[in-house]
Amino acid sequence: MKSRYDAEADALYLRFADVAIVESEEVRPGVVLDFDAEGRIVAVEILDVSEHVAQGADLQRLTAA
Repeated sequence: MKSRYDAEADALYLRFADVAIVESEEVRPGVVLDFDAEGRIVAVEILDVSEHVAQGADLQRLTAA
């Protein structure tokens, strides 16, 4: 799994598999799922992530990967 946090965009991206993304769907405001050709979730993007995590969470630690 790879993770990336973009502080400027306040977006967290989690990638579970290194396969082609064929479809994306916003399942709720600010939460986007990416799917492969088999319909499996291969990535999740969360926008405005600092509003959804506990205060004081160290999102910068997710930058590496």
